[in-house]
Amino acid sequence: MITRKELVKRYLEFFKSKDHKEIPNASLIPRDNSTSLFIGSGMETIIPYLLGQKHPLGKKLVNVQKCVRTIDIDEVGDTYHHSFFEMLGNWSLGDYWKKEAIEMTYEFVTEHLNISKERLAATCFKGNKNAPKDTESENVYLELGFPKERIAFLKEDSNFWGPVGSTGPCGPNTEIFYWTPNNTSVPKKFDSGNTKWLEIGNNVLMTYNKNNKGEFVALNQKNIDFGGGVERTLASLNGLEDNYLAEMWKPIIEEIEKLSGKTYKDNERIMRIIADHIKASVFIISDGVSPSNTGRGYVLRRLIRRAIRYGREINIEKFSSKVAEPVFKIYDDYKELKQHKKYILGTLEQEEERFNQTLETGLKQFNKLTKSKKEISGKDAFLLYQSYGFPIEIINDLAKEKGIKVDTKEFERQLEQHQELSRTASAGTFKSGLADNSEQVKKLHTATHLLNEALRKILGKEVRQKGSNITSERLRFDFNFPRKLTDEEVKKVENLVNEKIRENLKVTREEMPLKKALSSGAQSEFGTKYPEVVSVYSIGDFSKEVCTGPHVSNTKEIGQFRIKKEESSSAGVRRIKAVVE
Repeated sequence: MITRKELVKRYLEFFKSKDHKEIPNASLIPRDNSTSLFIGSGMETIIPYLLGQKHPLGKKLVNVQKCVRTIDIDEVGDTYHHSFFEMLGNWSLGDYWKKEAIEMTYEFVTEHLNISKERLAATCFKGNKNAPKDTESENVYLELGFPKERIAFLKEDSNFWGPVGSTGPCGPNTEIFYWTPNNTSVPKKFDSGNTKWLEIGNNVLMTYNKNNKGEFVALNQKNIDFGGGVERTLASLNGLEDNYLAEMWKPIIEEIEKLSGKTYKDNERIMRIIADHIKASVFIISDGVSPSNTGRGYVLRRLIRRAIRYGREINIEKFSSKVAEPVFKIYDDYKELKQHKKYILGTLEQEEERFNQTLETGLKQFNKLTKSKKEISGKDAFLLYQSYGFPIEIINDLAKEKGIKVDTKEFERQLEQHQELSRTASAGTFKSGLADNSEQVKKLHTATHLLNEALRKILGKEVRQKGSNITSERLRFDFNFPRKLTDEEVKKVENLVNEKIRENLKVTREEMPLKKALSSGAQSEFGTKYPEVVSVYSIGDFSKEVCTGPHVSNTKEIGQFRIKKEESSSAGVRRIKAVVE
């Protein structure tokens, strides 16, 4: 049996032997102006470098990245869908291309994971109006000994990746599949629709940049982006057709069995959902997110509350912190979990208690609203959400159990009108972000550096950045501070930023070891992990930060800076929204 830690070690060591440099496992909260609420793949942490910016560690990178995806939350409960997962990732930033990428993936899978090549199959891109049929990748597989019957050409919905948001780097991809039932013979022909063929690796052949006009423009720097799920790979290597029987799930499942007095065999779907949602919640909370009714906090709330609702199905209550305990042992290599354990468990318990106070009444109200009905209206669904704290996923689950439908479109309209929670927040995305590398984004991004330092100058050196998000319309900047700013303080900050803009300060970039950068006074984002060598941006002698970009070359390009709102983000964290005009 291969363990999770052994798989990760083999992967990192293999690609390091191929001259790849390891980059740190980043926070689940995207830095700067990413398009995602959470990091859903390793490549999201290096988008500026995929677009051509030079990476301090070179052109070949590797890491294992923690990820959260909730767009297919309804699928959690089967053998292989997860909200939280770890992803193996390696990249070429304009260095090697298709042949080398496929050959390295094949070498790792067959020689270092000892998977027989007779059990492998592959997919390639069929082609469309934007990109040609990928016969180049097919030829590489044929040279490696893949039978032609084991190579399938699929359309863009399966074999064209990205972009992450509405714009950004993207391209066709080629996947490697593994025939999982070890005790059965492998079919001669590959059928991508047969779930016994499990995808264990995906090389994205990053060829294009989709712009804001919807055009696919060829990248000057073609990139390779490999991604492979740790959970799926480990399960297949150990001959498990159910991921939840693998070591990163089994102790959690066993704790649920212990608390409920019921068996996993008889309650698979329910126990998978509880285990998945609590694990994902632990990691999300560890990166500073609190349950709320907007954005990331809403995703966290719906995960916790959905787990609690399913807990009632197997007669367990006040269980979230107990089910979370094994997570800390399984992932003891994540220091942030240990550091924040007390806070994480306290947050879970508090949210569970809050939901339990209204759950019973809410269930009675649901039964009353749906009595003798074939559909629950959006208005009634919103009542359950607003008055009883039922996320739409719980309402959908309850309705499905009774064989009735939910008017989700009307619910979304109600939600937007009353809570200003957009559909994109529910899906886990913003409308624009880092992939939008426009001049306006550069101005706003550079302005955040000035804002960060202005806050430190006006409010005190203990102020640290806690997160940011930038679209082409505005910047949003979070920082630690115990109280609301006075109107006078807000004005002082705004005036200082504009003063520095008018001084026409030059923006410069240099690479240096992280230790040197921090000792030189460069600011870094709280809780963010950085590589050994980093990019440091200086704005005159006013601001100095470890950052990835993009930036203007001189502050005179920014324009007039204006703070539109200062508000609370979460306990001890304030938020500023601002524009440049």
